[in-house]
Amino acid sequence: MGFPSIIPTGTTIYNKDKAYGGYTVLPTARGALLIDMNGRELKLWKGLQGFPNKLLPGGQVFGSSGTRNPRFGMQDQVDLLQVDWEGNIVWKFDRLEYIEDPGEEPRWMARQHHDFQREGSTVGYYAPGSLPLVDRGNTLILVHENLHNTKITHKLLLDDKIIEVDWDGEILWQWKASEHFDELGFDEAARNILARDPNMRPAGGGMGDWLHINSISTLGKNKWYDGGDERFHPDNIIWDSREANILAIISKETGKIVWRTGPDFNASKELVELGWIIGQHHLHMIPRGLPGEGNLLVFDNGGWGGYGVPNPTSPTGRMNAKRDYSRVLEFNPVTLEIVWQYTPAEAGLVNPLDSYKFYSPFISSAQRLPNGNTLITEGSNGRLIEVTKEHEIVWEYINPYFGGLAPSMNIVYRAYRAPYDWVPQLPVPQEISIERLDISKFRVPGSAVYAETEITELAGIQKTELTEGKENAAFCVLSDTDRDA
Repeated sequence: MGFPSIIPTGTTIYNKDKAYGGYTVLPTARGALLIDMNGRELKLWKGLQGFPNKLLPGGQVFGSSGTRNPRFGMQDQVDLLQVDWEGNIVWKFDRLEYIEDPGEEPRWMARQHHDFQREGSTVGYYAPGSLPLVDRGNTLILVHENLHNTKITHKLLLDDKIIEVDWDGEILWQWKASEHFDELGFDEAARNILARDPNMRPAGGGMGDWLHINSISTLGKNKWYDGGDERFHPDNIIWDSREANILAIISKETGKIVWRTGPDFNASKELVELGWIIGQHHLHMIPRGLPGEGNLLVFDNGGWGGYGVPNPTSPTGRMNAKRDYSRVLEFNPVTLEIVWQYTPAEAGLVNPLDSYKFYSPFISSAQRLPNGNTLITEGSNGRLIEVTKEHEIVWEYINPYFGGLAPSMNIVYRAYRAPYDWVPQLPVPQEISIERLDISKFRVPGSAVYAETEITELAGIQKTELTEGKENAAFCVLSDTDRDA
C-alpha cells in the first residue's frame, strides 16, 4: 500500500457543539506539545520525551529527559520527570538502577517505560473528583529489569516490573512479572516457543522482551468491588501484555493474578464472543464519575502477538495471532460482554478491503471523556479522533511532526485531553468549528483544478479532450461531468 507524500495536518474536523472542549497533550518529535481544539500550538516543552506525556492540574506535565542507548537497553527512559509551565523540574525519579554501559557515562536510571500513575488519579486523565497530586504522593512506575528465570527460558529476559515510589523516590513496593509465570495461562505450545525464543531483541547482546507490558493503573473505587467482588479491590492493578495477548489484574496485597483474559481467546464461549484481542495497548478501568464507569477500555491493535502452535503466518509459533485492523473495546469485566466498540465497521468502512484504514498495529490508546465521547489515539498514523457514542467523528487531528524514534513517521504514542482549568496560565481559547472537507473537491494551492471534458468515441477507443482549464489559488472544484466521467 502506498502512502501519500502530502497529507493535511493539524485539526481537520471539529464540531464544537458535540466535542468535549479542552487541551490535548501529545508527545511529538519536538517534545511535549499542548494544543487546543483548533490545533493551535499553545505550549511546547521542547525535548521533553513522552512515554507518555501526561498533563497535571496547574499546567505541569510528566515526561523524560532522554532514552538509554538502544544498543544496551530496550525503550528504557533514563528518568521520569514532573516539570512546571516554565520547564523547571518539580519532581524526578531516576534511582532504580546504576547503569554502567560500555562507552557510556555511568549513571542512575529509572528504566521507566510505557506507563506510570501519580496518586490521586487511577488512570492519569481527568475524571470528576479524581485529581493527580502535584506536590506530594506516591507514584506507580512500570520499569524494566534484566534477569534469568529458567522456568521460562535459559536466555536473558527483559522482565517487566511495577514499582511504587514515594515523593522522595524511595521504593515502597514492587512486583515482577516473571515470578508469576505459572499464573499466565500459557499452554504447552506457548511454553515451548517461549523457551526457544522469548521475543529476543538485539539490545544488550540479546534479551527476551517476553511480555512487553505497556499499561498499568489502579482500579479505584468501582461498582464491582462495592458489590462484593474482591477481584476488583480499588488498590489492585490492571495491566496488559502486548506480546502475549494477556489482560490481567493483580492483587496489590498478594501480587497474585486475580483476573485475566487471554492468552487463549477460544477458551470459553464468552471469550469467543469477545474476540481475539491482539497486541493491545492502554487497558484500564473507566474511572468513577465518567460514562461507562467500571467497564474496561482498551485499544485492541490487531497486528501481531501471542505464542502458540505454529501456523502459515507464524512458522515458529511466535506472533501466531494476526489481524490487519484495530478495534477500541469497552467491555464488562465480569461477563466479558462488549458494551461499546469502535471498529472499521463503526468507522464506516463497510467493505472488508477498507478495514486497514482504521489500523494501528502498535502504540495507541483510548480515553473516556466526561460527555461520553471517546478520544482515540491511532498512534502509528499520528491520528487523534474524538468519536461520539454513536461513532460520529467530532474532532480529528493529524500530528504534523515527523521524526524522533521513527524518522519517516508522525507517530503519537498516547494523547490525553484535559479540562481548560487544568492550565490556568492560558485564557480559555475561542472554539471555532471546522467542517469536514469534501476531499473530492479539495486541492492544494496552485494546482490545476477546474476542467470540463468532452468524451467522444473514436474507433472504439474513448478519447478525452481538455476544453477549458481554470486555476484557483486556494482549492479547486471539479465539475459534475468530470466526476461522472
